[in-house]
Amino acid sequence: MSKDAELVKKLKDPTQKEKAFSELLDVYQERLYWHIRKIVTTHENADDVLQNTFVRVYKSILKFEEKSSLHTWMYRIAYNESIRFLEKNNKKSHHNIDEVPTSNLQVLFEDAYFNGDEVHKKLHKIIAGLKEKQKRIFHMKYFDDISFRQMSEILETSESTLKSTYYSVVKIIEKKIFL
Repeated sequence: MSKDAELVKKLKDPTQKEKAFSELLDVYQERLYWHIRKIVTTHENADDVLQNTFVRVYKSILKFEEKSSLHTWMYRIAYNESIRFLEKNNKKSHHNIDEVPTSNLQVLFEDAYFNGDEVHKKLHKIIAGLKEKQKRIFHMKYFDDISFRQMSEILETSESTLKSTYYSVVKIIEKKIFL
């Protein structure tokens, strides 16, 4: 039995759930944080979304059918929570979800966790200018190293569409990075 399968079994057992959840946090908290952070940009927002993600995981673990890996299931929840957060905030500020205010980039560049050089800054500016779906696919593949198969499960999109989008984004970035 895999570690994740063992962990799921413990999470579904009421006598072991609390301890198992603590173990789950140890294993996945940082990975999910950075997945979320790439979507919502700021540390504070990422913390809020991460907390909502783990609350949802905790409440929903009994419904987890194990058709996908625990990792994929939690990334899907984190992705949905991130998009829900953005949509809620964009309704308040009346921004189009595909329009990234330059203030978001400024926040990123001033963040203590961001240590990019000029090329990294340029890369992030290019990524910020992409459509929302393109950004998500690029982040998941390039930064999170998620396979197209797993991405397909998380985003509920065909692998061929994901590959096509990813490689077209790579071409866009390659053209713009050297301008």
